Amino acid sequence: MDNTLRRIDLNLLVTLQALLEEQNVTRAAERLHLAQPTVSVQLARLRHLFDDPLLLPGPRGMRATARADALREPLAEALAALQRAVAPVQAFDPAQAKQTWRIMASDFGETTIVLPALADLRARAPGTRLAVVSLAPAQMVAQSERGEIDLALHITSDAPPSLHHRPLFQERYVLAGRRDHPRLKRRPTLKQFCALDHVIVSPDGGGFHGGTDSALAHVGARRNVVLSVPHFLFLRSVLLRTDLVAMMPSRLVAQDPALKAVAAPIDVPGFEMVMLWHERVHRDPAHRWLRERICAHS
Repeated sequence: MDNTLRRIDLNLLVTLQALLEEQNVTRAAERLHLAQPTVSVQLARLRHLFDDPLLLPGPRGMRATARADALREPLAEALAALQRAVAPVQAFDPAQAKQTWRIMASDFGETTIVLPALADLRARAPGTRLAVVSLAPAQMVAQSERGEIDLALHITSDAPPSLHHRPLFQERYVLAGRRDHPRLKRRPTLKQFCALDHVIVSPDGGGFHGGTDSALAHVGARRNVVLSVPHFLFLRSVLLRTDLVAMMPSRLVAQDPALKAVAAPIDVPGFEMVMLWHERVHRDPAHRWLRERICAHS
């Protein structure tokens, strides 16, 4: 079958469809905006290709052979499918869209990026669906290549260089605890900061050392980290029910009236959040629309 396809000029199939519908060489030529001799030559080539006369002289024009009749439906379907495949990309209409999008994000990305955009996405594209999947940096590129995720929300420093990226915002850390924490009425000194009982978010699980500890080590200080948790949702519950404190991204504290933030007595490097996607969807109108809506709310 491959050899046959390589021998076929697609223009011949277009001509064959016109001949089968018109059953007249002159009318087919007019329909195709070709000279009649050109269509006659193409009909001869088609007869050779299919080893069949295809069209025979009749009392009123030409009549199709049994082989030609058998070609009508599959030929029409094939040309219609080909036309759809090569047609210009249609503009994306969110009101009529039925896409299911999948976004990879941590709980921080869910809260600060997905959640602010959600109401707008639902209002503009009510027929779409959105799945948020857990952040798995090691799987990000492979899942993007396979189309298992459409977007990933991650930090710039760990962003795979093979993916497209777009910065969303810069984030900084603040010292946070429950609103009525007795030792967060003002900014603590370095000594007071190190004496507090700290909880740390360790996405990889079980770690007790982070950027704050590296910054403290540079000035010869050390804090007391007594709890390590895997995500910010549990961290919030811990802060609300204990006297533990945590270095938290400022956006999470600003959105939560039950928490209080003060400046830490030491500078801790922040981070930049970026949106990541694969080349396979880079020019897709629907994907572009999704990226713009998320950026508009970040």
